[in-house]
Order: sequence, then C-alpha cells, then structure tokens
Amino acid sequence: MAGRIPQQFIDELISRVDIVDVIDARVPLKKKGREHVACCPFHNEKTPSFTVSQSKQFYHCFGCGAHGTALGFLMEYEHLDFVEAVEKLAAGIGLTVPREGGDSAPRGPSPQPLYELMEKSVQFYQQQLRRHPQRQRAVDYLKKRGLSGEIAAAFGIGYAPDGWDNLLQALGTDKEQQDRLLTVGMLIEKDNGSRYDRFRDRIMFPIRDYRGRVIAFGGRILDKGEPKYLNSPETPIFHKGRELYGLFEAKQALREIPRLLVVEGYMDVVALAQFGIRNAVATLGTAVTKEHLERLFRTTSEVVFCFDGDRAGRDAAWRGLENALPLMREGHQLHFMFLPEGEDPDTLVRSIGRDGFEQRIAQAQPLSEYFFEQMGRQADITRLDGRARLVELCRPYLSKLPPGVYRHLMLDRLAQLAHMERDALERMLGGEAPSVIAARPAAAVRPARPPAAPRQQPSLVRSAIRLLLQRPALAQLVGEPQRLVGLQLPGTPLLVEMLELLKQHPHLTTGALLEHWRGSDQGKHLFALAQRDMLLSPEQDNLEQEFSDTVARLLQQLRRQRRLELEQRFGSLSQAEKDEYCQLVKGNN
Repeated sequence: MAGRIPQQFIDELISRVDIVDVIDARVPLKKKGREHVACCPFHNEKTPSFTVSQSKQFYHCFGCGAHGTALGFLMEYEHLDFVEAVEKLAAGIGLTVPREGGDSAPRGPSPQPLYELMEKSVQFYQQQLRRHPQRQRAVDYLKKRGLSGEIAAAFGIGYAPDGWDNLLQALGTDKEQQDRLLTVGMLIEKDNGSRYDRFRDRIMFPIRDYRGRVIAFGGRILDKGEPKYLNSPETPIFHKGRELYGLFEAKQALREIPRLLVVEGYMDVVALAQFGIRNAVATLGTAVTKEHLERLFRTTSEVVFCFDGDRAGRDAAWRGLENALPLMREGHQLHFMFLPEGEDPDTLVRSIGRDGFEQRIAQAQPLSEYFFEQMGRQADITRLDGRARLVELCRPYLSKLPPGVYRHLMLDRLAQLAHMERDALERMLGGEAPSVIAARPAAAVRPARPPAAPRQQPSLVRSAIRLLLQRPALAQLVGEPQRLVGLQLPGTPLLVEMLELLKQHPHLTTGALLEHWRGSDQGKHLFALAQRDMLLSPEQDNLEQEFSDTVARLLQQLRRQRRLELEQRFGSLSQAEKDEYCQLVKGNN
C-alpha cells in the first residue's frame, strides 16, 4: 500500500498551480474586473455566476453555491477522488507525487516508462488495423458489429496480428524494454526463458485509468477459439478489481453523468456508444467489487446493473447487491436491468434502438424492490412463521447498511412486510441508535420559538482568521504566534496554527490554506468564511490596519485574562508573578 501524500507537498502544489489555468482549460473563463467568470459547469444557467479569484485561488458559484480550490474543482468536475486529483494536478506541472514512509511499502522505480510503453502498444495495434496485410479480417469484423471509424478511434481500438512476436519485434528493442513488456503483461515468458506476444489475432481494446493512461488491454478473438476474451494480467499499473472499461471515455464524451450503466463486456460498451449511449462501462472479467462501486458513485449518483436474465446473470446481480449495501445511503441509487433470454446489450440495442433501450434502463428495478422480491421468494409472508423467516433472512444484509435515511426506509419496508412495529424490529436487529426521524413523535408539539437574539459581531478570533483568508501575507505582522497560545477563546488553536504555517510558508495562497485543512471540521468553517467573503478584495487598503488592530485587541484580552488569573491566587504569588501583575495593572491604566 502506498504511503500518504505529505501535507507539505499538497501545500506547495496548490501554491504553484494557477486555478484560472486549471479551470479555463475545462470551462472557458472571461475576465471581469479583478475576477474571471463563466456559466457554472455544475448547474444550468444563462447568466454567468461562476466566479474565479486568481488572487485567492478560489472559485465560487453564486447560483448553486459550489466553491473550492483548484484541487476541489478537479474532484468535482472530473469526478476524481482526492488522491487522483492531486496526481492529475501534479502531473500537469511536471511534478511526481511523493509518499510518506513509515509502514507503507517502499516506492519502486517510476511507473512512467510502463505507461509510455503501453501508449506505444496502442499506437502499434492501431497501425496494424490500418496497414497490416491481414487487417481486412479485423475491419470486416468491426463493420459486421456496426462500428464506425469514429467510435473505433474514440476507444482506441486496434488489431493484434496473428504471430508470436509482432509486438516483441516492434517494441522490444532491447532487454530493458522486453522486461518492461513482460512486467505490463504484454509478453509471456516460457520456462526456458524465451518470450512471445500475449495477444495474437485479436481485436484490441485499450483499458484506460481515470487519467486516460493505458494500463491494460482486452483482446477479442476474431474466429472461434478460447478464450473468447483475453485480459491483461494484474500488473504494477493494473488492478482489475478497481478499474472499469469505458469510464474515462464516458467522462470525455459527457459533461454531466447523471447515471452509469454497468454491462458485461467491451463490445457491449462500444456498441452502445455507437448508438449514442455513452454512459456504459464494463467490469474486467470480475464480479462488481466494492472498489468498483466506490468509483462509480464518485462519478454519479445512480448506477444501473445490466445483466443477462439467466441464472448466472442473477447470481452476478446478487453479488453486486451484497457489495453495494455498505455504500447505500441517501443520494445513492442502484437499479437492476435484466435482459431478455438470448440477448446482450449489443444485440438488444440493435433490435429496439436507442430510445427503446434507454426506456428499459429507465424502468430498471430499484435495489429495494429487487432485494425484498428475492427475499420474499424464500419465505411465505402470508404465514406467521414465514414472516419470522423473512426477518431472519434479511437481518445479515440490512445490518450492512450505513446509518441514515436509506437504512431507515429499508427497515420500514421490512416492518410492513413482517407486520411488526418498526422500533421493535430495529431493536431486534441490533441496529443504529434511534434516528431523528424515528425518535420524533408523530404529533409532537413544537415549543414556541424564542425571540431572535440581536445579531452579534464576529469574535476577534474569527475576524483574524477571516482576514488571513483574505490576505495570508498579513500573518507576517504578528511576530511570534506563540504569544497567543494561552488565550482562552474559541478558535485560538486554529488561529495560532494558521499563523505558524504562514510564518514557515509565507507564499501560501488562500486556496493552499483551505486545502491544508481539507476534510477537517476546521476546514468546513474556513471554506464557509472564504465563500462568504469571495468578492472582498484582498488589496483593500484597510485590511492591514484592521488585522493589526484585531491582533492588538487579542493581545490586550490575553493580558486581561492573565491579570485575572493572578488576582485569583494573589496570596500565593511568587515575587516574579507579583512583578508581572504590577506591569499588567500599569498597562491597563
């Protein structure tokens, strides 16, 4: 397992990239005064309300409330997790992401040469599809499957000619390159040490990761033979239990992905794309794993499993359901679509067309319905003992659901089917503590709302933090941040930590400050403050004076606090403490 990314690297990364460049490459921006604006990529609008501050390295949409840094934008716009976004941002400015040591595995040689070799393999196979003497067989096969040159190019489809050493001869120019080809699974080594091409006489489908890098291949045999589909083996850059074929291509083709369709094979994904259905992905010869589902739900809120209607398809559906339960919470939807006997997505979309196929997707069965339908087949709920059996059958599955609204509603449904009180069922299953929904009496009387208190001015600590977010360079006015450590006011530890960080790294931007606290409770408050003050200019003339006055008042409050502490134990003070008290009294006069 790779070590953690050092926080210092993330701070440096956010300070080195320009959020305007990152966003403008994906959403064209227009200069408007000090800021840059565009129509928001996260909701539909006609008048631009999406604002990017170059000085603060922060964006905010005044229409939908979306906000964040360059890193946060990549995560949201390209559906990446945190580590993926850091890696992509770093790659964009030519940096390699370091990892902390400790108990993590030691870092081996850079994988970059492996990625470069896989890209050369794609180019080789595409070239063979255009020029090899035997290419017509492959071209005829693709035409027979109804694929256009445009779709073949979009997915990088190529052809591995028959023969034992075509790729080996083309790319294995020396021992080092041959070793790399072996490492990424493109060659196979015999017991006697000789090596040969893994893929021969097959249509080649490159498998790309979230960044578009080729990490593996799938090969479909042209004539009869076994295996029909051949995948790359597990390698240092390819782990089939995590990757989904077609996900990168779907993100490239679609600006928004409200739903993803999970199908079985490469040709299903490509054939659906040929009919304009660009949101299909496929697992790589494995059952749907928890890692697959996590990646799917990072990309979209709704996932539809498309399986054959036979026994094998329904078994695969149930395995997917079991893996999905721990991830099912409000905002996540999972549906099941079963194909007619003898059909696969490729043949079905040809017979009923895009509209008919998408109508079937829209009618897919929700997880809740499918779950209770399958459970109900194993218990006769018209009988008391059958209802008891239903509860016992459901218990291990529903216990996997995370606390929240979805779990609450699933237990409600089971309680209805079993003719039980929901609270009794909850206790029997040993579930979550009563939720807000469950605990609220149906006819609870709300207490009268007290009169609104007068709006309070922000605390001194909050004001200091807000000003630092406006202009981080103000930290250099404080002197030694440790002077504030003893101040007993909420938020003081965060203020001191911010000041110390900015003392060590005076070049950090607002965006870098926010990323430093990403994922923490403090980070939520900092993002909220930055969002509120988005349009305030960090170049305002009075910011420096305002910050200096705020710090002076904090130090004054600290002295008052110290004086009160000494007064409370005046009879036991040392001579040094008495002298200190006299100085504090004089300072307040």
